[in-house]
Amino acid sequence: MFTRRDELPAFDAVGAFERAEAGLVARVADRELDAFEALYRIYHPRLTRFLERVTRRPGLVEELLNDTMLVVWNRAATYNGNSKVSTWIFAIAYRKALKALHRLDDSVPDDDAALRESPDPGPDELLGHRELHRVLLHAMDALSPQHRAVVDLTYFHGIGYREIARIVDCPVDTVKTRMFHARRRLKTLLAGRVEGWL
Repeated sequence: MFTRRDELPAFDAVGAFERAEAGLVARVADRELDAFEALYRIYHPRLTRFLERVTRRPGLVEELLNDTMLVVWNRAATYNGNSKVSTWIFAIAYRKALKALHRLDDSVPDDDAALRESPDPGPDELLGHRELHRVLLHAMDALSPQHRAVVDLTYFHGIGYREIARIVDCPVDTVKTRMFHARRRLKTLLAGRVEGWL
């Protein structure tokens, strides 16, 4: 039992943030535009990075992001709290991305993807320098959208396998299998270039 306020677990802030997001969704369900705008501001940068990495189609990202948030606006009342708000929103974005890629047949590779600088500063800080980041993103281009999604959600968004399973709508073991194959493929692609990372 905690007796002093400073002895409370550190994760309480995370729980408070998740409750605040759930509160925003409830207000969106009541058609409160300011709550939707707040949710949009929170998720715009995260979804932009995620959709860019999954689709490798920069021209498609804004449309998919807007489609995702339109679903959030129209279906906020269906959010039941069985998962985190982020899991619910990322799952919508993931399904939108796969449908768009299927429509486009994903037969035209984006050869310029490795030349564009990612808007996400996180990998630069985590990996230590821009070259490693560029090499990793270039290697990720060789992965399937399903494998890219699992790698991106794990390493760039810090989401655990159980939440990823909800986002991509498959069993946790399938997520683990996808990660295994993605890491094995990345290890082959990055052999001799980034020793010790994978």
